[in-house]
Amino acid sequence: MGVTVQQLAALVQGEVRGNGGVVVEAARTLAEAEAAHVSFLESERHLRHLKTCRAAAVVVPAALAERLADPALLPEPAPALLLVADALSAFVAVVRHLHGTAPPPTPGVDPRAVIHPGAVLGAGVCVAPFAVVGDGCVVGDRCVLGAGVVLGRNCRLGDDVVLHPHVVLYDDTVLGSRVLVHSHAVLGADGFGFRFHDGRHHKVPQLGHVEVGDDVEIGACTTIDRGTFQATRIGPGTKIDNQVMIGHNCRIGAHNVMAAQVGIAGSTTTGAYVVCAGQVGVADHLRIGDGARLAAQAGVAQDVAAGETVLGTPARPERETKRAWVSLMRLADTVRDVRRILRHLGMEEEGRGAA
Repeated sequence: MGVTVQQLAALVQGEVRGNGGVVVEAARTLAEAEAAHVSFLESERHLRHLKTCRAAAVVVPAALAERLADPALLPEPAPALLLVADALSAFVAVVRHLHGTAPPPTPGVDPRAVIHPGAVLGAGVCVAPFAVVGDGCVVGDRCVLGAGVVLGRNCRLGDDVVLHPHVVLYDDTVLGSRVLVHSHAVLGADGFGFRFHDGRHHKVPQLGHVEVGDDVEIGACTTIDRGTFQATRIGPGTKIDNQVMIGHNCRIGAHNVMAAQVGIAGSTTTGAYVVCAGQVGVADHLRIGDGARLAAQAGVAQDVAAGETVLGTPARPERETKRAWVSLMRLADTVRDVRRILRHLGMEEEGRGAA
């Protein structure tokens, strides 16, 4: 059943510009929206997409109200505009209102799950088929263990933890409250520790464990290795994307963000609010300061100071790397200029030999 734009405005505490009585039935992105849909514009850099949008209504930041008074920026006919402080958050609320949310799983333990008699399950826990909970585990209230989840011995989960299907926690792994782990993530496997002796690689026993703070999200197929003799720790509020690798003995700070295919080698420490973009690689035993930003595909081989942004491989400060990139783009022109000078001086052959 549809709702009017005015009703949505009341839901998100927004202001309507245009026809507040228009009825919308679904929420879609700018590119996909059709008549009877509501869409959203997150920031000014997306304004160019508004002109071709066919939505009946668009949620927009109130900060763009003056810009959007220009009819040249709007399609014809113009949609109703819903002005809000935070367009993305408001649109999330609209989507949930129009499309609903999935019902929470029903508490209970499926008879096909395997729960060790020595494990303790909290109130309201949901354990799906073929999940395995080992001896000595303590699972907090309202936790959800998806199908095929495996908890080794002595794992401890806080309240409201969600483990999607086929997550594996090795022995002694500790998760705080409200931790979300996506499918096929593995926490607590052995770190890559070997010593070369007498012509062979000898395994160093990995006797530590993994500790994850409250409100952490860990993406699908991500791996976090146990410490050698201590804990590998993930700070509270940190968000880790799919296919991220964190080595043994690492200390990841609070509220870090790590995008896909980041690799952090062993014994590296990050401060709070560090951002690692996609495919960042960080060498072992480094320190990354609070608020540092490691740009996509940065190869980090030395410590990064707090608040610094680094780019490239090897990673260097942003301004320095950008200057180097500009110079590299001009290299062909520079070579032509040098050859022209050499010809003018009668030194062309000598210059080719030196090259």
